[in-house]
Amino acid sequence: MPSTQQKPLTISISKGAADHIRDYAKVEGKPRANLRVGVKGGGCSGLTYLLDLVEDEEGRETDKTIEENGLKLFVDKKSYVFLAGTVLEYQGGLNGKGFVFNNPNAKTTCGCGTSFSV
Repeated sequence: MPSTQQKPLTISISKGAADHIRDYAKVEGKPRANLRVGVKGGGCSGLTYLLDLVEDEEGRETDKTIEENGLKLFVDKKSYVFLAGTVLEYQGGLNGKGFVFNNPNAKTTCGCGTSFSV
């Protein structure tokens, strides 16, 4: 009989995105930096993604901390509700370079890729 348990929702970061963040952190003089991920109200679809390099090792007491591909992601609990299940990737190509949030909670997104609604 197949298991009915689902894998807990988390936020993932691809190896390519983690590598890009580490490279960028070195250029910024923060080789040990980690990443704070969140959302705030605004943007053309209602919510906007936030990314910030932080030199924290532990994050804030109210953060959810996720470690993947040698990088720590710190997410405040309010943002986590909107981001659970998201995969953060980095894409580069003819149509531009940048981080892409593959968020299963987003019902609509805008053309810029940084704004969404649930």
